[in-house]
Amino acid sequence: MHPLRAYIHRFVPLTEAEWAPLAAGITPRTLRRKQNFVTQDQPALELALVVSGACRLLYTRPDGEERTTYFFFENHLMGSYQSCLTGQPSQFSIQALAPTELLTFPYALLRRLFDEFPVYERFGRLLAEYHLLGTDARLAELLLLSPEQRYQALLRSHKTKILERVPQQYVASYLGVTPVSLSRIRARVQAEDEGSR
Repeated sequence: MHPLRAYIHRFVPLTEAEWAPLAAGITPRTLRRKQNFVTQDQPALELALVVSGACRLLYTRPDGEERTTYFFFENHLMGSYQSCLTGQPSQFSIQALAPTELLTFPYALLRRLFDEFPVYERFGRLLAEYHLLGTDARLAELLLLSPEQRYQALLRSHKTKILERVPQQYVASYLGVTPVSLSRIRARVQAEDEGSR
């Protein structure tokens, strides 16, 4: 099954007639390491499925400091939904952490399919619910947990690709700490684990 169709199938099955118009609008794209798929302060009207590689979601503060807020790996659908929905410039960037293969398509095509096929409207609702749950969980993590608790939650989570494939400075930014603080947290957690054995 086509990778994008397989992704959508996690939410809803598509018939050949329903899949064909989306399939016709897909464009493969390759990103080099550190190349942006979305650039902060520019309109971003496409979505992309990550086929291989990894990307990070980040924003640059007025003082020039970058903050990483999320990561995308294989079989993640990504884009600036705010920019797609409003047509306004994106408030963040999406940057490749490694050479990355994407399947891209215009959000306008998906919006048209929402109107033409009820199954796409259902997909859109389920996708929005999925993203809302993820955003709420991430927000609660940042507001309610200490940096050490966030690191321990990451260790216990299903997000092991972050620890395995993302450079430490971006993991630190994701957790809201400096790389030096992350090293200290890791050392403390490791010492606690060894002490409890």
